[in-house]
Amino acid sequence: MSYYLGIDSSTTATKALLMDADGAVVVVGRSEYGYETPHPLWAEQAPDLWWDATRTAVREALGSAGIAGTEIAAIGLTGQMHGLILLDESGDVARPAILWNDQRTEAECDEIRHLVGRQRLIDVTGNDALTGFTAPKILWVRNHEPEVFERSSTMLLPKDYVRYRLTGSVAMDKAGGSGTLLFDLAARNWSPEIAEALGVPTSLLPQTFEGTEVTGVVSDEGAAATGLRPGTPVMAGGGDQAANGVGVGAIKPGIVAVSLGTSGVVFAATNGPVFEPEGRLHAFCHAVPGMWHLMGVMLSAAGSYRWFRDTFAPQVSYESVNSAAAEVSPGSNGLVFLPYLTGERTPHPDPNARGAFVGLTVRHELGHLARSVMEGVAFGLRDSAQLMETEMRIEEVRVSGGGAASKVWLQILADILGQPLQVIDQPEAPALGAAMLAATGDGAFDSVAEASSAAVVLGDTYEPTSHADAYEETYSVYRDLYPILRDSFGRLSDLED
Repeated sequence: MSYYLGIDSSTTATKALLMDADGAVVVVGRSEYGYETPHPLWAEQAPDLWWDATRTAVREALGSAGIAGTEIAAIGLTGQMHGLILLDESGDVARPAILWNDQRTEAECDEIRHLVGRQRLIDVTGNDALTGFTAPKILWVRNHEPEVFERSSTMLLPKDYVRYRLTGSVAMDKAGGSGTLLFDLAARNWSPEIAEALGVPTSLLPQTFEGTEVTGVVSDEGAAATGLRPGTPVMAGGGDQAANGVGVGAIKPGIVAVSLGTSGVVFAATNGPVFEPEGRLHAFCHAVPGMWHLMGVMLSAAGSYRWFRDTFAPQVSYESVNSAAAEVSPGSNGLVFLPYLTGERTPHPDPNARGAFVGLTVRHELGHLARSVMEGVAFGLRDSAQLMETEMRIEEVRVSGGGAASKVWLQILADILGQPLQVIDQPEAPALGAAMLAATGDGAFDSVAEASSAAVVLGDTYEPTSHADAYEETYSVYRDLYPILRDSFGRLSDLED
């Protein structure tokens, strides 16, 4: 039997998932790493971390499964989106990668709106200029590190650096490319108009491919490093959320994927390039050839819960914290948490937004605070879902990510969204999606839809309860808080700097 490998280079770990030709997951290898915050609002990573972790994770997966590299028929790639890697003419990394959660580029976003025009930018790219996107990072390097910009010859995204080290090929998938703010969304390729307006040389931009297309083959050097077979085809794959959409089966309109990872995402496939008129939702190409998607993103979802537990109860297990939260009534006894720990994107594109507990009293204990964090994240995801419902009908919600391990959180989310939730049994859905794209491109399946039918396994369903009504007033308070606190957040940001 042939096997397919999906490699996911995320913010804190690389996962290598092996899937057989019938769509069953065999094993997942994993290697972790961190990232640096050298200044307030900054987030950087050394690209070699991803390559070293890829070597480790792939060898671990092959070894655990007892599979030789020669049995891998094709490879798909996915990973964190929007990060900027610049290579010089020698192919060396010109500076540390600037990550998706880096918030330093507020002035460059204003510059982009001035150069292009905000409405024209949305009309072409499907998106407003946000600090997380790649184009503002390119302008930041040009404005602040001109010597680095001058010697840069190629721009890549994180997974594409892994592709480069694995194959020697410079390429990018269309889903990832559309998240750079340099894409013509309808044309599914780079926009000469936007690149020219921003002064970004088109020579910096690699060729783009649909998710199932071959972008190169494993080189001798890549094979020696990973244990894979030289000549193994490597497909384009997709950015982590597009690949996650494939991995959970959100590949047709009406099926919405909710990801409770470090960030929180509400994702919906579309048959055409649909965008929210004010640019509050992201509009990108899907990893499924010829499809697009809408996406709402909150920057700190499960990341907020991890921060809370690590800061306030580091010696307490997640299971115990979850149990304490389950004992608290909906609304957390008048306590509301704003999950803006690293700024926010949807629906408030504000790098200066800050987290907050509002309503604290001496009656609040660990369980109240923990539940309010879960509820605040769920309210943030509801913000995105409500924006999405103005553009389409939500028929089914599928949930994945580390936060989906918490039953109490899943029930809170079902109640706050007012929708039944189906849990995906495979926690590494992006890596599974990448493997599915590779298998489809290799001919194991006739289409991504056929691969989805074979590989996507649905778990438990969580139905909304009577608590759904109890959350309406708390959500109303939550919605009121950001506009009230926005100016204060900006002033606090100035004090922090």
